[in-house]
Amino acid sequence: MIDRDDEPLPGVEIETIAVFAPGGYEVDSLRLSQAERHVEAAGCRLVTALSDRRSGRFSGTDEERLHWLQAVIDDPTIAIAMALRGGYGATRLLPSIDFDAMAASVRSTGKRFVGHSDFTAISLGLLSRTGALSFAGPMAGYDFGGPAMDPYTALHFWRAMREARVDVAFETTGSDALEVEGQLWGGNLTMLCSLIGTPWMPAIEGGVLFVEDINEQPYRIERMMIQLQQAGILDRQKLILCGDFSGYRVTDYDNGYGLAEALAYVREATTTPVVGGLPFGHCPQKLTLAVGARAEVDIAGGLCQLRQRWDLATT
Repeated sequence: MIDRDDEPLPGVEIETIAVFAPGGYEVDSLRLSQAERHVEAAGCRLVTALSDRRSGRFSGTDEERLHWLQAVIDDPTIAIAMALRGGYGATRLLPSIDFDAMAASVRSTGKRFVGHSDFTAISLGLLSRTGALSFAGPMAGYDFGGPAMDPYTALHFWRAMREARVDVAFETTGSDALEVEGQLWGGNLTMLCSLIGTPWMPAIEGGVLFVEDINEQPYRIERMMIQLQQAGILDRQKLILCGDFSGYRVTDYDNGYGLAEALAYVREATTTPVVGGLPFGHCPQKLTLAVGARAEVDIAGGLCQLRQRWDLATT
């Protein structure tokens, strides 16, 4: 992994980060206190309305989780609304989320909604229904909740929260030379497929689509990518950026059919270039990506230059 910007962690002007839980609950209560420590070390304040409430495999009932989300939407003092963790549950909330109010909070106060994994459903729902931006990035429990915050993840998170542009370089595979520009969008591959045919799936033409997933066998990753291709989504993009696909175990039945073979088939199936190496997903080191931003991508000699630009007030 290559990062061409070696500046120290920038100072931030953000004051309040609120944690909400759209899906699963945090099994380790210590992680929230550790997240608070990391946030305070960056000069910010972490607040949460969460308790140890659980409802089945969820962090609360649908009504409770919607209430937590609406509370951070309505509070103008909150600068960043960060998902606690992933885990299934966000799609159950989509019909009841006030996306117009969510977009208004982004455009009027510059509020940043951040998360990945299951949060993809809310992020893409916001983009589809209103065109407003959110961020695919670290979460309170998964990333901020560890004993140490990964420096790469922290650097790019705070930079994205502070600025309206982020430039980064990383090593990539799958393309020798390429230059494209388009709307950056995407997230968790499973969640993307679950939104096909719903009002919460953005209709992006000429975009830069990024995908990631965890604990999915290579053939399942291929199957989901082919579903996107057969739905006409992949071929309408200018570029597919593949992030981290980890946590799977190839079995004897796979007969050596791994991730490289699966992605090779996907490359043959779509007219859109598919490249790997994006530092994003269920991994310790991840970028923060502005979902809905304009992106410029230059690939040459195995190095990808990704430039993101956005304006929260006008999108």
